[in-house]
Amino acid sequence: MRLILLDIFSSRHNFFPITLSRPLWELQCGIRSLGTKQQAASRATHVAGFTCDYLADVAKSENPFPVNDLSALADDDLLLVNARVKADALARWLAHWPADDAVALADDGELLVARATRDTAAQADRTSIEAFLRHLMFDLPPARPPECWEFAWHLVHANGDEIAADFAAMGLHRQGRPLDAGVLLRGSGDDLYVADTATVAPLAVLDTTNGPILIAHGASVEPFTLVEGPCFVGPHTRLLGGKCRHGNSFGPHCRIGGEVEASIFQGYANKAHDGFIGHAYVGQWVNFGALTTNSDLRNDYDNVRVRIDDRGPLHTGMTKFGSLIGDHTKTSIGTLMNTGAYIGAFCMLASAGELCPRFIPSFSSYLQSHVGEQCTREQLFRTATTVLPRRQRVWTPAMETLWNTVYDMTAADRVSVDMFAA
Repeated sequence: MRLILLDIFSSRHNFFPITLSRPLWELQCGIRSLGTKQQAASRATHVAGFTCDYLADVAKSENPFPVNDLSALADDDLLLVNARVKADALARWLAHWPADDAVALADDGELLVARATRDTAAQADRTSIEAFLRHLMFDLPPARPPECWEFAWHLVHANGDEIAADFAAMGLHRQGRPLDAGVLLRGSGDDLYVADTATVAPLAVLDTTNGPILIAHGASVEPFTLVEGPCFVGPHTRLLGGKCRHGNSFGPHCRIGGEVEASIFQGYANKAHDGFIGHAYVGQWVNFGALTTNSDLRNDYDNVRVRIDDRGPLHTGMTKFGSLIGDHTKTSIGTLMNTGAYIGAFCMLASAGELCPRFIPSFSSYLQSHVGEQCTREQLFRTATTVLPRRQRVWTPAMETLWNTVYDMTAADRVSVDMFAA
């Protein structure tokens, strides 16, 4: 059976700004990405994916399977899964709907899951992925829809539980390599895994009393770092001292200092200095200046609201949520972000001791209490060409094409930025 990951629906906008630059299946939650979890839940032997056309070229270079390749829809039994379907819900759906052909739709008609035999798939229109899905939606027997992720803040809220579930599913109930003398382990070693090539320095504290800790290959934990589980420290990520509170997932090649709580860092981000980031989802290539801090709790303890686009404030249903921060955004020293802040991609924040607005569109700056376009795209892209090689990556023409498209996509947000005052 071939798993087809689907990220072509308008609901992907609910995960902006993180999905501005990547397929939804690449989003981190727990130890693994959403797509990796779905593959494990489905036990599929082969995988392919379909995403927005403007993302395809970069996605092809970032994923080990075919992307937007219509030939993947032939010559195999297919399981087509919306990338926002929860992996555990997918496993239950497969157990309860063993029929060869079935389709599950959301209330608004969006396809969530479809099973199609090789023969059924051969009869469908394969001129486009949209035509193929229309055939399945109208011709296959209906099934009950599985539970899905709805917004990025739901991933943040569930991250601690997902770390624990992934840790168990991956069979990591062992300590890995022995800890050096002087490392304090509080809790059970059965809930700690340190990869052979990871290092944990003396005077670090690893606390597994409330959840497991995984320190991946090439990662390092420096002296005077507190790491509370559940926590995932991704490959080649460095914890530079400070407080790594419960519920954090750090993707590859991050630099983390100060205090971080219940947050997801997609990867390649720097928060090396003091300051607090809590209940946030942080994209790649973000750099936080010293003492950058976000609020994650309203003073009145009311539910946090977040603006994603022109729909107005969306109620998260959560008393704690900090911020959504897009790729390549940078903050100056002392930047202060409001509760439920939406900061787009390629932003520059210099708040001079005052709270930034709750909505800052992509390719905008916040300087001297004013939101505007302070840098040209050419300047921003030149910075990216300097930053990526610092982590052995290269800025490619495909990336520049992708971001030029995002710039055009987000132009209306910049025109109407006065709608989104703090």
